[in-house]
Amino acid sequence: MDFFHTHVSLRAIELATETLKSTFLSEGKRVKEFEAALTKQLGVRNPVALNSGTSALHLALVLAGVGPGDEVILPAQTYVATGLAVLMQRATPVFADIDPETGNILPSSIAEKITPRTKAIMPVHWGGYPCNMDEINAIAAEHGLAVIEDAAHALGATYKGKPIGAISRFTAFSFQAIKHLTTGDGGALCCLEENDAGQARARRWFGIDRVRSEPCILGERVYDISDIGYKYHMNDLAAAVGLGNLEDFPQRLERRRQIGVRYRERLVDVPGLQLLRLDSDRTHAYWLFTVLVERREDFIRKLASHGIPTSVVHLRIDHNSVFGGLRNDLPGQAAFNESQVSMPIHETLGIAEIESVVGAIRAGW
Repeated sequence: MDFFHTHVSLRAIELATETLKSTFLSEGKRVKEFEAALTKQLGVRNPVALNSGTSALHLALVLAGVGPGDEVILPAQTYVATGLAVLMQRATPVFADIDPETGNILPSSIAEKITPRTKAIMPVHWGGYPCNMDEINAIAAEHGLAVIEDAAHALGATYKGKPIGAISRFTAFSFQAIKHLTTGDGGALCCLEENDAGQARARRWFGIDRVRSEPCILGERVYDISDIGYKYHMNDLAAAVGLGNLEDFPQRLERRRQIGVRYRERLVDVPGLQLLRLDSDRTHAYWLFTVLVERREDFIRKLASHGIPTSVVHLRIDHNSVFGGLRNDLPGQAAFNESQVSMPIHETLGIAEIESVVGAIRAGW
């Protein structure tokens, strides 16, 4: 049994092969097609395809005007990329507490962490479960802050009827190999405002506005770079893989949700195990299925003895020296960090495998 599953559809292979045969491999028509398909199929706003989710986070911080001396509020329950993107702008990550019943950042803790230097809030949708975005965006509006959603886990999730990727000023997605939609490696930055999207498209390619730069007889476009740009664009080969995988994404996402429901039904009364909270106003993308358990190492060993892989996936990142080490009083984070663990959840799991997971857990550890 695999913990993660990298899905590459037959259509993705066909489109990738066509793209390779065309020899047009850099950013081109496939990237545009992939961006259009993301909007049409998932309802996300102005997606700008990039080479990674980390690039998406960093580019959002750039566009939000975050720089040296500024502070960005984020949870420690995430991957290090979230915090490192802040450091790339010579800004300071400020860690807020999380709700130990969801793994998501607490709006009340965000409010407590705001200072005159705060420039942005970066909520992380842990495991694919949406944060309390109304409260977070209200706090941001009150203090004039940008909201940059780290939705690396949350493609396909919704909050109060809106897709993640169509709620805040910026939303960053990841399409790395083990995500539930992969381009091999890649990401996208969704922007509510057209101006932000235009800036993102220019800055993903060194700051050159390729739409408005005119061809020249000398062989190079005529352009005048006014802002620092980056080599963050997605290439057509990656976009072709994404396009092919996007075709059956709704069915695969629904299968993950069915497995999530099955786990919750069968594990709700297990002693020593607590399910994370689900609210009826949002839908889970189920990139992870995280539970809180007593005697976590015993739990992991018990499942491993049955051939079932488990993982914490990410422990709190603020223990790293680059972020200052453990100097944060975050009781919710501390409690979550000590007991969280995730179980396999992907569309290739069969009923027998799901029941073997459930049976091993129900037998105790």
